[in-house]
Amino acid sequence: MTMSSNYYCALLKLSSQTRNQTQAKKLHCHIIKTLTDPETFLSNNLIITYGKLGNIEYARHVFDQMLQPNLFSWNTILSAYSKRGHLLEMQELFDRIPNQDGVSWNSLISGYASYGSLVEAVKVYRRMLKEGPVNLNRITFSTMLILSSNKGCVDLGRQIHGHIVKFGFLSYVFVGSPLVDMYSKLGLVYDAKRVFDEMTERNVVMYNTMITGLLRSGMVEDSRWLFQGMKERDSVSWTTMITGLTQNGLGREAIEMFREMRLEGLDMDQFTFGSVLTACGGLLALEGGKQIHAYIFRTDYKDNIFVSSALVDMYCKCKSIKSAETVFMRMNFKNVVSWTAMLVGYGQNGYSEEAVRIFRDMQRNGIEPDDFTLGSVISSCANLASLEEGAQFHAHALVSGLISFITVSNALVTLYGKCGSIEDSNRMFNDMKFRDEVSWTALVSAYSQFGDANETIDLFEKMLAQGLKPDGVTFIGVLSACSRAGLVEKGRHYFESMIKEHGITPLPDHYTCMIDLLSRSGRLEEAKTFINKMPFHPDAIGWSTLLSSCRFHGNMEVGKWAAESLLELEPQNPASYILLSSIYAANGKWDNVAQLRRGMRVKGVRKEPGCSWIKYKNIVHIFSADDKSSPFSDRIYSELEKLYCKMRVEGYVPDMSYVLHDVDKSEKMKMLNHHSEKLAIAFGKHLRFGERERLKDDKGENEGGEEADREAESLEKEGQKILQLAEILKWKGVASHDDVVQYAQIKWQTQKLVDDVKIRGWIA
Repeated sequence: MTMSSNYYCALLKLSSQTRNQTQAKKLHCHIIKTLTDPETFLSNNLIITYGKLGNIEYARHVFDQMLQPNLFSWNTILSAYSKRGHLLEMQELFDRIPNQDGVSWNSLISGYASYGSLVEAVKVYRRMLKEGPVNLNRITFSTMLILSSNKGCVDLGRQIHGHIVKFGFLSYVFVGSPLVDMYSKLGLVYDAKRVFDEMTERNVVMYNTMITGLLRSGMVEDSRWLFQGMKERDSVSWTTMITGLTQNGLGREAIEMFREMRLEGLDMDQFTFGSVLTACGGLLALEGGKQIHAYIFRTDYKDNIFVSSALVDMYCKCKSIKSAETVFMRMNFKNVVSWTAMLVGYGQNGYSEEAVRIFRDMQRNGIEPDDFTLGSVISSCANLASLEEGAQFHAHALVSGLISFITVSNALVTLYGKCGSIEDSNRMFNDMKFRDEVSWTALVSAYSQFGDANETIDLFEKMLAQGLKPDGVTFIGVLSACSRAGLVEKGRHYFESMIKEHGITPLPDHYTCMIDLLSRSGRLEEAKTFINKMPFHPDAIGWSTLLSSCRFHGNMEVGKWAAESLLELEPQNPASYILLSSIYAANGKWDNVAQLRRGMRVKGVRKEPGCSWIKYKNIVHIFSADDKSSPFSDRIYSELEKLYCKMRVEGYVPDMSYVLHDVDKSEKMKMLNHHSEKLAIAFGKHLRFGERERLKDDKGENEGGEEADREAESLEKEGQKILQLAEILKWKGVASHDDVVQYAQIKWQTQKLVDDVKIRGWIA
């Protein structure tokens, strides 16, 4: 090898390391100009450089120009095709190699294995065996073991294990580690342990692999024993233990091990920090998380995207949203994990509107959501009961193909259920190709919230018949349904079966459901007895539930007991005062009502005024009782009066007992009629009828008629396009009619088109 070839090879290596393809091409040009017949060694280095830079075309060109390529040349270009997944060219080139060696066969197997072609990889391996054991080496077995592990093929893995023993490769540590890993990943941890124990030589990699397998199987004590027995431990050993302890719910031990690792003076990487921050988040250990954040800030990982995303997640789980936002905003680069961490954090902390906003920001930044991101933002829409935005995300799921992921489908079932669109929830459930426990629970909860007890119970029984295991959330849906329908005995049965048959320990929410079940049906004394037998006292919701039922049934004795218990638990909670006042007011005890109100003033207890809201064209309109702040107030109250006239004709008689003021009947009627929710409904009704005249009002009755007609004609054409698209896709079974409407909302990036088309009655 000449001096110039050696010099060029060093520069080519530098180009590949710095990912500088332009520099590599310049060097190639210089070689062509200065060397009439480049050495094979230099040409091979050019192929390696272009292969690493992903430029297969240039790599092949260099190879084709070689007059006498050696076996290394053939294997180099073969490896380039293999690593890039060019399987047809790889196979064609392999068949042309004059004398294939073990490297050639391994490249071929690796190419098929890396790009998911299990059958072809196994065929090549069997052909290799027929050629004789001469070409078999540790790379061959390592590749086949990794393939068996990734594809979950136990039988194939055992066959490879047999060949390893047969051909004398079991003593190789390089083969032993993937063999241990294969068995542990396939859930055969005892087989992995047997292989580990039989190895005559073990290095730190094998120990780390075995510890990972034990922790993955929940064998924490065994992993600790093995870790403590290691003569040499590296950073990976410590990180493996920290990660495994975190994943097994032992966050405190993980944090303690992180501290020990620091004392050992070992280097920490992004996985170490990510795991210990996850432990802090799981424990809600905000102060510990802040200390680790301060330590990270002094390392090279302060701007690492993986670590920063873990910090955002930790702060969100510790309910420190401002800190999470600060970390998120200072990130120089964000990927889908970073955005999702912030989005999920908003959703979990009750900031659903912010979750939707940040999803929009993510899209504007060109980041495509994954199934987890989309499922999370749909869940936020469900919490907001925002059907319109949720439907748009449904359309996005259809267009992007993410609808096939169960996380997205489950979120949509929940969304439609929480928004009261039970037909869409049911249809979404039926369209799912695969359903898990969460899918069934989502639909059970939807029907429960909808008030259809029979359908809820029927679904629950079908779920059990499918062999699926319900969880605590499922039983909350079933018990709530029984409560609303007054099915006391059925509710008792399910509560007992939850404990005895399914081994679920009741949470406060389950006990609250039972309190509601008994008290709603008027069995207030039974509810009191049930509470006295509970293993713990009810929470505020439980006492409020009982107190509310006492108000409805007029039971002052139990109501007073519930109110006093609630006051003892939460002295500043206005619910106890308000509900007890309701009981007194319903029985005409106005002196007691006045006394309770005086007590509220003295103790500084204040009830926040109730409000209702309605969203129209991305603007939220909020109403409180007797509200006249809206510019549409006159029309709203006029619409409200029309509604009440119709209701009175139908025989509606208002329940005056809900008015907690000692005033005359007409004043009580006014208080009931001007409830915030009724004002919001009247506003929505006004908008619905007002939109029908929008074009006419905007253009005027006597001027601009032609322009209005042109706009109407244009809208009708667009509406017909949507209808045609709907019918075609519906006929093909690709999407439903409503899905096409939702797609149109995204396609035209405007609500105006679809709003107008809906108003004109061209689509539902």
